[in-house]
Amino acid sequence: AIIHHYGRNELLRRLAHPFWFQSFGAVMGMDWHSSGITTSVIGALKRGLTPLSGELGIHVCGGRGAHSRKTPHKLAAIGERIGFDGARLATASRLVAKVDSAAVQDGFDLYLHGFIVTDDGDWVVVQQGMNGDSKVARRYHWLSEGLKSFVDQPHAAIEGANQGEIVNLTDRRAEASRQGQLDLLQDLGPDRIIREFGALEPGAAPAPAQPLLPHLIMPAHHDVRESDVVMHRLHGNMAAAAERGPADFAELLLVPGVGARTVR
Repeated sequence: AIIHHYGRNELLRRLAHPFWFQSFGAVMGMDWHSSGITTSVIGALKRGLTPLSGELGIHVCGGRGAHSRKTPHKLAAIGERIGFDGARLATASRLVAKVDSAAVQDGFDLYLHGFIVTDDGDWVVVQQGMNGDSKVARRYHWLSEGLKSFVDQPHAAIEGANQGEIVNLTDRRAEASRQGQLDLLQDLGPDRIIREFGALEPGAAPAPAQPLLPHLIMPAHHDVRESDVVMHRLHGNMAAAAERGPADFAELLLVPGVGARTVR
């Protein structure tokens, strides 16, 4: 009804508004305070709109887990079929996920990524992360309309309670930090960066011995600490980034392997 009366872009705007999204989930029958609202709304939209995508000109991709990882491929396929630049939207999907997992380090691990796109190539992203300690979720809303940068104040909204200090490299005040990472990579190179890091954080230098049998130890904390950094992996990520020669911070985030630990 919203699409017929107000147009496709109005639906995108409403989905990008956290209060409307939460209310929509409550109308669907979910508890108003449940983190499951996000999963339910994205799932219901996907099931309800996919059979009508040809008529309405709107496509719902993504979801939880494996469904979220298939989003770039789905967008490329839809773009080829409909006629918009699917590769560009696939890159946008990857970058949005990287921003909210690496550039915004707030203790919430992403587990859901919903990407809704129209035949005109306009889109909205709703993704959600969970804090394993507090068992509380945080939702991130993106809207292509009016988006000028993926790394400088890009969010339409972030829904969740304030839980203290975080690393937020998408804040406009972090521009110098974003540029500084590029300058360090270009001026020092991966070898010297690792040496300097080892001098600053001597506890991070030695890697723990590898057990003989398959062994997995997961820390209880979500913040990145010096003990979490495996230096040879960090060096590999730095080397890959240096080889790519990213022109800006967004390109740096898109380098495979560059995540929260490398950025931090």
